[in-house]
Amino acid sequence: MESNKRMAYVVLAMALGLFMSSLDNTIVSASISQVIKDIGGFEKMSWIFTAYMLASTSTMLVFGKMSDLFGRKLFYLIGISLFLIGSALCGTAQTIDQLIAYRVIQGVGSGAIFPISFTIIFAMSSDPKQAAKMSGVFAGIFGISSVLGPQIGTWISESAVLGWRWCFYVNVPFGILSIVTLLLALKESKSDQKPKVDYLGTLLLVASTVLLLLGLEWGGKDYAWDSVQIISMFSASAIAIALFILVERKAKEPILPLGIFKNKMVLGTSIIVFCQGAIMFSAITYLPILSVAVMGNENSNSVLTPMMFPIMIGAIVGGFLCTKVPFRTIMIISMAAGIGEAYMLGTITHETAKLTVTLVMIGMGLIVLGPLMSVSQNAVAQNVEMKYIGIASSVVGFWRSIGGVMGAAITATIVNNYLKDKMTAFAASSQMPAEQVQKLAKPEVLMQKNTALPPQIIEYMRGALETALHHGFVLALIAGIIGLFVSLFVGGERYIIGARAEKEVKPKGVPAN
Repeated sequence: MESNKRMAYVVLAMALGLFMSSLDNTIVSASISQVIKDIGGFEKMSWIFTAYMLASTSTMLVFGKMSDLFGRKLFYLIGISLFLIGSALCGTAQTIDQLIAYRVIQGVGSGAIFPISFTIIFAMSSDPKQAAKMSGVFAGIFGISSVLGPQIGTWISESAVLGWRWCFYVNVPFGILSIVTLLLALKESKSDQKPKVDYLGTLLLVASTVLLLLGLEWGGKDYAWDSVQIISMFSASAIAIALFILVERKAKEPILPLGIFKNKMVLGTSIIVFCQGAIMFSAITYLPILSVAVMGNENSNSVLTPMMFPIMIGAIVGGFLCTKVPFRTIMIISMAAGIGEAYMLGTITHETAKLTVTLVMIGMGLIVLGPLMSVSQNAVAQNVEMKYIGIASSVVGFWRSIGGVMGAAITATIVNNYLKDKMTAFAASSQMPAEQVQKLAKPEVLMQKNTALPPQIIEYMRGALETALHHGFVLALIAGIIGLFVSLFVGGERYIIGARAEKEVKPKGVPAN
């Protein structure tokens, strides 16, 4: 009874931390206009999100491994403390540069919270059904936060009493409660052995990830894809990755044990969540534009909200089903549905009924995104040794993030290039100045409420953008096809107790704390 009570408190602590970190980006997105009005820095606005994303993704694997070596409780507390410090500092920012720097601190902390939360649950629970259900609930928290975030962020930032700074301060009480609860509830054993930290591997991992993400983030926007800057970033990232692999093969305790990818379930799941990330981020990035600029809605809530709540339901159901049916079955269904959903996204026009769009979004959350949020964590956790459970949980989030950034970047390139070509053709036929074309060939122009453009230009742009988005969603279709193909070969395992595989070839290391 005492053990069950303690488990309940630990779950509460993890849920609070996850809710806080996942809520953060959606709250900030809703308050960004108020931030810019107060401290300025419109030209650097995107870095508020880019800095956070770079920091969280590049440190996710590092925190996962460190938690395996030195204790999950310790590194969860370090992560959430960094997140709280960053949040408090963000609320005090007086310039855009300060805010960006503080967002990096927040991002580093966030890189620990997600993977270690799952790791603690897997380590504590001896009942596979309980762990599977909890992982579903945790994954579902992201759906709830995505629905509540914009509403809470708008209300706080536009409040005469609170203001945008409280979008960051609101994290503090949640975080403190999570810390106190975990300190009291979670007891963790200590290892007598002193682990050896792979410092060079850690440095190369962070460097290669940051260079790759920066290249994807800037490519086609700030710099052309074939520019010296982007090619240099990708080349440097490739070199860092090659050196990283060489270092990891010789390291006594590698930051990323490459041996775990010898298991086809771990390798296959990594590829599948990469594809899922590409589908998810390309949809989340461009559905608001489709909703407002093409369909003429006041905002994107009517499109995104129907997708977010079903993500939570799908994650919980997926966590339950993976104790009943093979992981592969759920992955096949999700990826097959992803192909259908991507096709449907490519058929939505300004004439499509709102009910049809709502049903497409519900299907996206309930079948494509939600189930894999929990199933992927369970599939990987079962197929690694217990001492690698932290890094394994991090691998899922890492590849989903990489797939998301890459998917959004490639989709943006397709959409922007098509729109630019159509507007160039329109300019040639209507003798419009070239510099005006450059200003018009951007999707966000149609999202402005009080545009002074002539009706015929607006109508032409809307049609061009609609077609451009249809072309862009082809990437999601391709990702779904790849994910479906890979899911056929991951093996027929399901989540059962005592099934954590022993690897025939595995790196040497110390027992998990």
